[in-house]
Amino acid sequence: RNNALSISQGDYIQWLDADDLLARDKIEQQIKVLHECPSKRTLLSGAWGRFIHRVSKAEFLPTALWGDLSPVEWLLRKLGQNLQMQTDNWLISRELTEAAGPWDARLWRDNDGEYLCRVIIASDGIKFVPDAKSYYRISGFNSVSYIGRSNKKLESLFLSMQLHIGYLRGLEDSERTRAACLKYLQTWLIDFYPYRLDIVRQLKQIASELGGELEEPRLSWKYGWILKLFGWTLAKEAQLVMPYLRKTLVMSWDKALFRLEKRKRPHNHEV
Repeated sequence: RNNALSISQGDYIQWLDADDLLARDKIEQQIKVLHECPSKRTLLSGAWGRFIHRVSKAEFLPTALWGDLSPVEWLLRKLGQNLQMQTDNWLISRELTEAAGPWDARLWRDNDGEYLCRVIIASDGIKFVPDAKSYYRISGFNSVSYIGRSNKKLESLFLSMQLHIGYLRGLEDSERTRAACLKYLQTWLIDFYPYRLDIVRQLKQIASELGGELEEPRLSWKYGWILKLFGWTLAKEAQLVMPYLRKTLVMSWDKALFRLEKRKRPHNHEV
């Protein structure tokens, strides 16, 4: 990504992962509102939906991030409510891109989330454009977002979390931002437990510095019987893997329907 950025020439930067899609008028819709944004440091966002193979079935589920927000309010909602916006849905000015700096090459997991946090804190605010649509393709076990037991991904996630907390507190260090950071730590604690107890201890220390403490992570009641019979580690594995297995079945079905629809629709079909 840094190599691509170094050879880019436009006044605005559009990031796009290879397996995702943009509506053909996505950038046009965002450019239309530029006259309402006197500052080149206004960050443009848009609506995004999840799909597997059939773009027409994409689900657009609005969240508290879908709106015109200040940098601190955006980060407060992201951390406190565990929300996200896809990389594809942003349109970033050259000036704002240069202010944010390069992508952090140390990060393997959540490098996009960390980078966009820096873009956001360098901005004058976020302008949400509801008609600017992007499409995020759902993937399975091979997805970078799937962590599992990967030490590389766990360490990357931990570093990204520390940076996120630092960015938010750098904008506003208050009771509400510290509370949001504590919720953020609690949400992701289970990803490290019980594989990386060294990181768990560090997360608890960060929570203490924020004026709170973390509860021991809990598994869903659905896996309680596995916990009783086989212990925490196997029950945690089941909780991680089972949703992906169900997702694999849904993906296979959607792929079959996609192929069937593809045979029937005109060759010039557009998103």
